[in-house]
Amino acid sequence: MTRDIRDFFAALACLKTSKHFKPALWTMVASMLFIATSQTTAYGLEFPMTTRLALPASKNLTVAGNMPSAALISQTSEMALVAYAMQQVNQAREERGAKRVAKAIMDVEYSWNDREYSCLNSLWTKESNWNYKARNKRTGAHGIPQALPADKMAVVGTDWRTNPVTQIRWGLRYIDIRYDTPCKAWSKFKRSNYY
Repeated sequence: MTRDIRDFFAALACLKTSKHFKPALWTMVASMLFIATSQTTAYGLEFPMTTRLALPASKNLTVAGNMPSAALISQTSEMALVAYAMQQVNQAREERGAKRVAKAIMDVEYSWNDREYSCLNSLWTKESNWNYKARNKRTGAHGIPQALPADKMAVVGTDWRTNPVTQIRWGLRYIDIRYDTPCKAWSKFKRSNYY
């Protein structure tokens, strides 16, 4: 592990980047190291130390000399993916951001159209107003999709209490499995006042 870290920093030091990009890159590296060592989770995201994440190699990063570029690409890919996940979580903590994240996940993972998004928007606006902290005191339903019981969302992630993206992913999965589409779930909600 120490050798990997040493190789990573050696490769990072040899990057050919613009003068504006290098401080941002080092700031990101420092903050990721701080987060990784100071707490076991980052904003409710749980990443065991053995987890390996992969992204396609970036054309914007080049390595000078004979530095271990494979280690650099692997490490920067992992950091970029974690940074993107953290950005999504922070964005989804606000109503507007949660809607954007849900729309992006719908487009990529479910291929539902804009009409389906409109139905989802109506459904989750009625249920929680897209508030990841929403909790029904009477029933115990929780989160953006108002899962009941709330701990059902643990199938997607154990951070369901604090991570709006986990809640959105669980809600979309539930709708897909139970109703096929958000419009069918919205129809059920209009008939029964639940889905």
